[in-house]
Amino acid sequence: MNATVSPPWTYTLQLPHDPRAPGIARATLRAVMETYGLGELTPAAELLAGELLTNAHCHTNGPYALRLRSSSPEGVRVAVWDSDPQVPPGFEPRRGGGPPPSGLAEGGRGLHLVRACADRYGAQLGAGAGKLMWAEVTPASPWRGA
Repeated sequence: MNATVSPPWTYTLQLPHDPRAPGIARATLRAVMETYGLGELTPAAELLAGELLTNAHCHTNGPYALRLRSSSPEGVRVAVWDSDPQVPPGFEPRRGGGPPPSGLAEGGRGLHLVRACADRYGAQLGAGAGKLMWAEVTPASPWRGA
């Protein structure tokens, strides 16, 4: 007998440049995670989404979007698209992410959290404009049990 396998899924939520948009997106994320039985990953996915959404809201003037996608094994990819084609310094995986921001820095902690908490992360430049920043979390994430 073969076990029932859920087909791959993707949800995209278009968001206006509104200070309430990140909260609406996180509520949507929680509903999607619950629907697919991924409750144990919800706190990590919500943290990743919150940081990526806040980055998009604070550093762009236009709309942005949250994309949730099933990933393997039994994980989720959280991605945020925005219209700014610049990938924030230190977010590229090949650079190793760089050191955490100093205690006096006004910004930079959010993406450091994403790098520290995600199983994998990255950024893709759009064909026309903008970028997609993403992070994945799975049940095997080493930091979740801490």
